[in-house]
Amino acid sequence: MGRRRSMMSEQFKEELAKELGFWDVVQKEGWGGIKASDAGNMVKRAIQIAEEQLANRS
Repeated sequence: MGRRRSMMSEQFKEELAKELGFWDVVQKEGWGGIKASDAGNMVKRAIQIAEEQLANRS
């Protein structure tokens, strides 16, 4: 099975990792080194940002 293409840009993922406090882990171990809970929190934050942007369009 092939790898899925990310819906988030690398820059956006980096910004989220820095905001959520695990960028150091990503730098040392790559994205595979983060905890599942950190990945989940990153997705939750990305959704929150997207919802805020949609709300601001109105």
